[in-house]
Amino acid sequence: MSETTVRTPWIANLGDVPATLEYFQGSMFEALQNMAEKYPNFIAFDFMGKSTTYKEMIRNIERCARSLKTIGIREGDRVTIAMPNCPQAIYMFYAVNLVGAVANMVHPLSSEKELEFYINESESVSVVTLDQFYHKFEAIRENTCVVNIIIASIKDALSRPVRAGYMLTEGRKIQKIPEDAPVIRWDEFMRLGNACFWKYAVKRTAQDPAAILYSGGTTGTTKGILLTNLNFNALSQQIVATNPMYRPGDKMLSAMPLFHGFGLGVCIHSMLSQGGRCILVPRFTAKSYAKLITKYKCNFIAGVPTLYEALLRIPDMEKADLSCLKGVFSGGDSLSVELKKKFDKFLYDHHATIQVREGYGTTETVTACCLTPSHMFKEGSIGLPFPDTYIKIVKPGTDEELPYGEEGEILLAGPTVMKEYIKHPEETAQTLRTHADGLTWVYTGDLGVMDSDGFIYFRGRSKRMIITSGYNVYPAQLENILDAHEKIHMSCVIGVPDPYKMQHVKAFVMLKPGVPANEETREDIMSYCRKHIAKYAMPKEIEFRNELPKTLVGKVAYRVLEEEEEAKRKAEQAEAAAAE
Repeated sequence: MSETTVRTPWIANLGDVPATLEYFQGSMFEALQNMAEKYPNFIAFDFMGKSTTYKEMIRNIERCARSLKTIGIREGDRVTIAMPNCPQAIYMFYAVNLVGAVANMVHPLSSEKELEFYINESESVSVVTLDQFYHKFEAIRENTCVVNIIIASIKDALSRPVRAGYMLTEGRKIQKIPEDAPVIRWDEFMRLGNACFWKYAVKRTAQDPAAILYSGGTTGTTKGILLTNLNFNALSQQIVATNPMYRPGDKMLSAMPLFHGFGLGVCIHSMLSQGGRCILVPRFTAKSYAKLITKYKCNFIAGVPTLYEALLRIPDMEKADLSCLKGVFSGGDSLSVELKKKFDKFLYDHHATIQVREGYGTTETVTACCLTPSHMFKEGSIGLPFPDTYIKIVKPGTDEELPYGEEGEILLAGPTVMKEYIKHPEETAQTLRTHADGLTWVYTGDLGVMDSDGFIYFRGRSKRMIITSGYNVYPAQLENILDAHEKIHMSCVIGVPDPYKMQHVKAFVMLKPGVPANEETREDIMSYCRKHIAKYAMPKEIEFRNELPKTLVGKVAYRVLEEEEEAKRKAEQAEAAAAE
C-alpha cells in the first residue's frame, strides 16, 4: 500500500484499512451466497443446540424463495416478518430479498393495532409469524390487504431431543390454531416450492430497496424507514474494516432482535455476509445470555447498556472465562461513564483482554455509523465515524457547521443512509438534505460535540432536553452522575411541568439490592447531588422504583415515565377542578 493512501486515523496501528472501501454492488442474498461458496461447511448459525452450515442455509433460503414465488410474491411486494431470532426468520428475510421483494420487519409482541399499522403502512401482502402470535394477526386480518399468513413454529427448528423438552414446557402454553384456519403452515409452505423450478430469483442492485425498519424519527411518530441492499452490505463491510481482529468463523451472540437495526444489521447480516457464525437467541434473558457466552466461547457480543448492567448481577458469571472475547459493543442508548467502568472491570476480572466499545447510530443509517476504536478511548466519547461515513455538528436545523468543542445537532452522511420514510415525503425532505458538498445528510435530532481529533460526544436527543428556569438540562448527564452513587443501580431523569420554572427535574431511581427506599436514603442521594449537580439542574423529586420500564429493545423507556407523570398531573387537575 502506498505511503499516500489515506487511512482512518484510529486504524493506523492496527493494519492498513483505507478511509474509503470498495462496496459490494449486489443484493444481500448474493453477499451470503458468496460466503457459502467460499466457506460451504462453516456453521452459519446455531439455534438451541442445532447447527446449520452455510451450504444448508443457502439451500433453505432458495427453497423458501421458490415457495414465495409459488404463492404469488413478486418483485417490489412487501412481506411482513414478525419473528424472533430463529432459523425461519433468517430464511424468510433473505428469501424475500432473493425474489426481489421488501422485508417489513416488525416486533411480534407489538399490539394488534400496532401490527395493523405496520402492515397497512408497508402495504404488505403476506405475513410470516410464529404460531403463538397467530391470533393477533387473525384479529386484524380483515383490516389489511394480507393475502397469506404463513405460520412457523419454534419446535420445527429444533433437534428431536430438544423439541420433546420444548413441547413439554413452552410448547404447552401456545394457544392451538384451528385445523381449518386460513393459514399456510411452515412445512406445507416449504413444500410449495417443489412446484417452482426456474425464474424465482430476481436480479437486484445495490440501490434497490430491501427492508423496512421502524423508528420514531425526529418527531417521535412511528415511521417506516426504507433501506437498500447497499445500506446493509456497506454496514457489514465497515464493521469488519473497523474490527481487523475479526476472522471468518468468529462467533457473535445474536441476542439483539432482528426487527431492530442493531440486531439485523450488526448481529445478523454483518456476520452472515462476512463468513461469521451467529448464535441465535430467540428470547433474551440475562441468565440465558450469560450461559451462551461461555457455552459457545463467543468472540463478539453486542447489546444495549441495560444488558450489560444485567450481566453484572448474574451469579453464573462469577467464574466465567471471557478470554474468548474479541469485541464487546454497546449501542442503542448512552453508556454511562460509570457503567462502562464497572463493566470494563468485570471483563478484566474475567480474563478478557478488551474493553466495552461504545458506538452510535440511528435506524435512518441502519444502525451504527460511529464506533470507539479498540486502542484509543476518550471518556464519554462514542468514537469515530466508520470509513466513508461523515459526521458534522451544526447549529440545530441548519447547515451552519460549528467549531470543535461547540454543541449542536449531529448530522450523518455515508453509504448506509436510508432511501426515505415511506409515505412521509415531507419528513423525508426535512431529515435528508443535500448540502453544497454534494452529500446527503441525515438530520438526527441528536445533540453532540466533536473534538479536534474527530471524536464525537453524544449529549442526548434534542427533544430529550429539560428547560428549567431558562437553563438547558440534559437528562443523560444527570443519569451519569446518579448512576455513580454507591447506592444507585440505575436511574432515569425526566422533566415535569412546573408553574414557575417551566419544568423541574424528577429522578426515578432503582436502588441496589438491600438498600432501603426510605427518607434517609433519599437525603443521602440529595446530599450527593448537591455536590455534583448545578443548583438549577438539581432533582426536585426522587421516586424509588423496583424496576424501570424498558422499550422493546431494552432501553430505559423514559417516555413511559413522562406519560405517567402527565396522566398523574391531569388527574390532579381534574380532582382540583371537581373540588371547586
